[in-house]
Amino acid sequence: MSNILQKEDKLGAVIVQVQDDLRQLKATLEKITANEKSKTLDTQALDNAICRTENSIRKHAEDYLKTVNKQQLVLPSIEDLQKKTVQIPKWKPSLERVSDVHPQREDLPGASPWRKQGLAVNTCHPNTRIFLHQKSGISLPDIHKKSPNAAKHGRMITGSVARLQAIKSNVRCIPGIPEEDKRTGSKCHKQLKWETEPESTDVTTDSECAPFWSTKTPPPSTTSKSMDQRDQRDNLISGSLQNLPVPAPVNITKYPFTIIKGQTDPTATDFCHFKQSFSLCWTTVVDALGALEKLLRDFAVPLAKVSGERLVEFSHGRNNGWRKASLEIPLILVLENWEEVLGVVSRPGQRYKGEGGMEAAAIHIQSCWRRYSARTAYLCHCRRKWAAGIIAISWLMHAQMRRVRKTLQARRFSQLENNRSRAQHLAANWKHIQSSKRTIIHIPSLGYSQSQRLYLRGFDVLQNIQISRVCDVRDENVEVIYVCPQHLGDNILQYYTSLLKCDGATDGTDNRTTQASSCMRRFIILTPEAVDYFLTHNMCLSTLLKYSPCTLKRIRNLIQGKQAFIVGGVAHVDDLAVADELGVPILGPEPAIAQLYSTKSGGKKIFAGAEVDVPPGQGDIYSLNQLHEMLAELMTQNTAVQRWIFKIDSEHGGRGTAYCDVCHLSCYNWALQKYRRCGPELWKAEWIQESVLLKYLDEIPEWLAHYAQPAKTSCYPNWACFLKTFLRQGGVVEAYPPSDSVTCLTVDLLLEPAGEVTMLSCGDQLHGSCQLEAVGSTVPQTSVHPETLRSICIRVGQACLQRLIVGYVSVDLVTYLDHNTMEQKVWAVDLDIAYSDQLAMTQMLLMVTGGTLNLHTGCLQVPAPIREKCCEHQIAAKPPVGNRYAVIGNHLHHTNLSMLYHHVFFQMCKVQGIGFNMKEKQGTVFALYDNSKRCSIGMITVSEDLQGALVTFARNLSVIHQEISSSKMQGETNFKRLIKDIEDVLRTTAQNKKQMEERPAA
Repeated sequence: MSNILQKEDKLGAVIVQVQDDLRQLKATLEKITANEKSKTLDTQALDNAICRTENSIRKHAEDYLKTVNKQQLVLPSIEDLQKKTVQIPKWKPSLERVSDVHPQREDLPGASPWRKQGLAVNTCHPNTRIFLHQKSGISLPDIHKKSPNAAKHGRMITGSVARLQAIKSNVRCIPGIPEEDKRTGSKCHKQLKWETEPESTDVTTDSECAPFWSTKTPPPSTTSKSMDQRDQRDNLISGSLQNLPVPAPVNITKYPFTIIKGQTDPTATDFCHFKQSFSLCWTTVVDALGALEKLLRDFAVPLAKVSGERLVEFSHGRNNGWRKASLEIPLILVLENWEEVLGVVSRPGQRYKGEGGMEAAAIHIQSCWRRYSARTAYLCHCRRKWAAGIIAISWLMHAQMRRVRKTLQARRFSQLENNRSRAQHLAANWKHIQSSKRTIIHIPSLGYSQSQRLYLRGFDVLQNIQISRVCDVRDENVEVIYVCPQHLGDNILQYYTSLLKCDGATDGTDNRTTQASSCMRRFIILTPEAVDYFLTHNMCLSTLLKYSPCTLKRIRNLIQGKQAFIVGGVAHVDDLAVADELGVPILGPEPAIAQLYSTKSGGKKIFAGAEVDVPPGQGDIYSLNQLHEMLAELMTQNTAVQRWIFKIDSEHGGRGTAYCDVCHLSCYNWALQKYRRCGPELWKAEWIQESVLLKYLDEIPEWLAHYAQPAKTSCYPNWACFLKTFLRQGGVVEAYPPSDSVTCLTVDLLLEPAGEVTMLSCGDQLHGSCQLEAVGSTVPQTSVHPETLRSICIRVGQACLQRLIVGYVSVDLVTYLDHNTMEQKVWAVDLDIAYSDQLAMTQMLLMVTGGTLNLHTGCLQVPAPIREKCCEHQIAAKPPVGNRYAVIGNHLHHTNLSMLYHHVFFQMCKVQGIGFNMKEKQGTVFALYDNSKRCSIGMITVSEDLQGALVTFARNLSVIHQEISSSKMQGETNFKRLIKDIEDVLRTTAQNKKQMEERPAA
C-alpha cells in the first residue's frame, strides 16, 4: 500500500509541475500580447517559449513513464486550477498492474488531495479527450476502438480482441499465466476494460486480462549475442509460427505504413502521420520498430505492411516485461500481411538470404561441425574409457584367475605327489595290510562329468546303490567307514544292523552273539554335512566330502593310529583332495589315468594290449566322414555281422549306445551274394571289396538317418541327438555278435598294488528295459569255462597294471557260438575302472550265506547246515559245503513302491512267503537304497540250482508287482521286462540241458 501511495504522489507532483509550465507559457504569451500590441509579433521568442514548455513537459512525462509503470499520462489544460476544476474518470489498472497501483475510492483514508480533485490520468476516457482538445488544443489518437459488446454494456475494450483470440493457443508457453487459465484456455488472454458511468468517475475492472504482449513474463538472458542463439531462435520462430491459428479479421487500421526490404522510409506520408500521432510515446515505439525491421531484414522479407495501432500496443506490452523475451511471434502479428510474411519466414533456409545470412550460415555450419566433432570426440572418448575399463577389469579378473589357477594347480600337484608317495607305501606294504587289521573308507562316488551328472535323475540314489559295501565287515580284520550320499532313516540303519548280525557263519558252536556285536562295532555310516547345502547340484560324493570339514574331522579321529585306505568309485580329481586331507592312500589309479582308459576307446586299447578277442570295430571316431568310411570298411570286411553298435566314449550303463541292422540296406543281399561267390580267402583282397565298399558308402548316410536308433530313448530320443553327442565326445563302432543266442557276463577284478590279479566275482547279465543295459546277473556265471574266463581276465588285468591301473576293475564279455566253426567265441567289449554294483551285491550275498565264490571251479560254496548233533565220524562223512546259485538284481525300479514304507513292504513280503532261510542258506534278501522316494531296491534270491533261483526271482517280482499295482495304476517299472528276460534264460537253459542229455545217446 505504501508503494502505491508513493507512486500516486509522484504522479501528482508531475502533474503540478506540468501545470506550472503551462501557466508560465500562458503568462509569457499574455505579456508578449500586452506589450507588443502595436508592433510586429516576435515569433522567435514565441517559439522559444513553446519549445521550453514542450521540452519540460516531455521530460516530466518521460521521467514519470520510466518510474511509474511506463504508462501514458494525459496533460492537463492550461487553466487556473484555483478557479476551475474538471471531473475526469478515475482508472483501474488491469490484472497485470495490480501489483503496481491499487485503486482506491475517494473516501479511502490516506488518499492524497490531488487524487480527490480528480486530476486527469486516463487518456482513454472520452471526456478526457474532449477536455484536452478544447482546453489545450491537443488531439489524442483514437487507438482503442469500442467493440459492439462493450458499447452495449457501456464499456470500452482496449486492444484487438481478434488478435488476442488468434494467439490463445500459445498461452501455455507464457510464464506468469495461472495454471487454471492455461488448462482451460477460455479466459487466459484477458483484456483491459474500462467502465464508464453517467456523471461518475469510478473505474471498474472486467474479468478479462490485458493484451497478450502486455502480459509480464520472466525475461530471457540478453547477455549472449551469438549468431547460434539467433539461429536457434529463428528456427523456433519458423517452427512455432506454422502452428499459429489464423487471426480473425480486424478493423482496418488508421495508421498503416510500409516496410520495404526491412527499411522504413522516414519521409513517407503514412509513416510521418504515424510518427506524429504517437510522438509522445515514440521512444518506446522506436525500439519495437527497430526490432521489427531487424527481423524483416534477417529473413529478407520484401514487403511488410505494419499496423500502427498493433505496433504501439506491442511497444507498451514490451516495455512492461517483453523487452528481453522472444518477440518474433508477436512482432509478426503486428503486420497487416502477417500471413504472407509468415510464409516467407517459415521457408527453410530463408534466414540465410537476409542480412548477415552468409555469416550466419557460416557460423551455423561451423557450430554444427564443431558440435559434430565434439560429439564424435566425446563418444570416442567414452568408448575408449569404456574399453579401458573393460580391459582393466578383464585384466584384473584374468590376473586373479591366473593366480587362483596357479594356486589350484600347485595344490593339486602337491596332492598328486602326496598320493603317489602314499600309493608306493601301500604297494610296498600290501601283503602286510591284507593280513592285519585295517580300516576301509568306502566312498561310492560317481565322478562323472558335470554335464552327465546334471541330467541324471536320483543321483544320490545311484551313488548309494553300493551300500552293500558295508558287508566287508564279514572279514574280522576289517572295519568299514561308509560315506553315504544321503541321510538314511533309522529303519534302514536298523535293517543293515540286523543283516550284519546274521552273517550266516556257523561252525557248530553258539558264538553268533559275539560275532554280531563284533560286526556292529566294526562299521559306521557317515553323511557329509554338505549334502544339505547342495541339494540340486548333483555333486559327486567326493566333492561333497571335500566341502564337509566336520565329517572329515570325524573320519580322521576314527582312523587315527590305524592302517586305512580309501576305496572310491568312478575316479574324480576331488578324490585326491579328500585323501590328502585324511592322509590315507587310495586303492585305485590316478584320476587322469582312470578317465583316459575308462572310455570305450580306451578300453579297446587295453584289450588290444592284452591280446584278447574283441569285436570288429574302431574307436576314436570324431567326424561324420570318418564314421561313414570306417563303417563301410568294417561292413565290407565282416559280411556276417547283422547289427552294428555305436558307443559314446564317456557314457556308461548303456546310456550312450545305439544300433542299426544291416538288413535295411538295399545293397546288402547283393554284397552277401558276391561274398559267397568269392569265398572267404579271395574276399580278403582289397580290389574285390572295392565295389562293395563304394556301394556301402553311397547308402550308409541314408541308412543311418532312417534306421539307426538309440538303445535308451529316455537319454537320446532320436539318432540326430545321439549322433551330435557321438561326434562331439568321440565314440566307437563295433560289431554285435552274429548269433541269435548271445550271453553277456561281467567279471570283477582286484588289481592289487603288489601286482597280482584276483577275480572277485563273475555273473551272467540280466537286462531290463534296455537290451544293452544290465540290471542284474546270475552268480556264478555258467556261460564260459572257468579256465578260459580266468585266462582272459588275467591278461586284461596285467595289461591294466602295465598302465598303472590298480584297484577294482570290471570287464564286460560277450559269448556266442560261431556257426561257421561251431566254436564258442568270447569277446571283450567293455572295461570299467571302478567298484561295480555287481561286486557290492556279491558282498551281501557272501555275507548272508557265509559262503565263498570259488572262481577256479565256478561255484558258490556255502557251509552245509548241521541239523542235529552226531558223532564225529558221521560229521566227517557228510560234505562240509554245498553249492548254491544266486540271482542278483541291483537296479529294480517301480514307482508304486514309494507308496509303501519299508516295514509295510517287509510285512507284505512275509505274508507272501518271501524271505531268507538262514539254515538252508536260500531264499530272498533285499537291499534298501533310499528312505524318501523308495522307488529303487535290490534283491538277491539264492537256491540250490540256477533254475530255482531264476524262478524264485521272477515269482518275487510278479508278486510284488501285483501287490503294489492295480489295473488303473501300473506305474513305471522294469519288472516286466526283467521277468521276460528271465523266461528267455530259462528257455535257453532248458534247451541246452536237453541237448546235453541227448548228445551221449547220439
